[in-house]
Amino acid sequence: MPLQQGSARTRQRTVLLVGIVVLLAALVLAVVLASLLTHGRHEDSPQMLKWKDRGTTKNLQEVVLGRCYNYIAAQYPELGDKDCLKIWESLKDAFIYKNPCNITAEDYQPLMELASHPIPCNKSLFWSKTGDLVHRYTKSNQNFLTLEDTLLGYMADRVSWCGDPSAPGINYESCPKRSECESNPGSVFWKMASKMFAEAACGVVQVMLNGSIEAGAFRNSSIFGSIEVFNLNPDKVSEVHIWLMQDIGGPQSESCSGHSIQRLISILEERNFKIVCEDNYRPVQLLQCVHNPDHTDCRLCTNST
Repeated sequence: MPLQQGSARTRQRTVLLVGIVVLLAALVLAVVLASLLTHGRHEDSPQMLKWKDRGTTKNLQEVVLGRCYNYIAAQYPELGDKDCLKIWESLKDAFIYKNPCNITAEDYQPLMELASHPIPCNKSLFWSKTGDLVHRYTKSNQNFLTLEDTLLGYMADRVSWCGDPSAPGINYESCPKRSECESNPGSVFWKMASKMFAEAACGVVQVMLNGSIEAGAFRNSSIFGSIEVFNLNPDKVSEVHIWLMQDIGGPQSESCSGHSIQRLISILEERNFKIVCEDNYRPVQLLQCVHNPDHTDCRLCTNST
């Protein structure tokens, strides 16, 4: 009997050891497989790709908050009821920890509602391919506002942001361009903000276009051509004034009688707008002449013989 009991104990120990070994092997195998699968997902997932555009602006929170407080305190104190902290949080919530190619209008809706404000009639100034000139003009003439002169545009102008599904939820290295995926944080934001800016316009509105572009001053693919022009409200907007600006001394590729401008006029007429087009609107041209005072285009008058 003692021999039989010893033999039984030995078998039990052997079975137990084998079981432990099998369990440990299974655990090791599970860990290895999980590691391989996780590694594979990281290689294929969008957040691990190197995008072609610049990454999220460093210190984005401080930049956005600083601009928000400055806009309200220094420029438009009548907007003092705006909550800059809530505005920042709504912007962050729109993209943080999200796939940067799957951003939707719904993501930005809370931000649009928090940051929107009325635009006075006759002040809305749209633009395409004249960014530097149009903003120099609005800085010197407070009678006009571009999208970038509104709270939304002022906070977001020349900064970038995008999320990443993995920690820390923000990609500071790179963000996708529109050509990589259209539903990226920047494209969706500016489309929504542009639509809202156009819908708010009333009275006489202005648009500054570039008459020195060989491909044409008006492009259907531009934000103005694809979004803003179709969201102007004919019941609120009385006239559209087109300012077609050519570079001082530069090519004069198009005038108000040019093909692309006539296409724009047709679109506006179909929507029942009154249109005025002016080549080289003088107040803006004088601003161009600050950098080219001696050019013949900048002479106020010429000697007659």
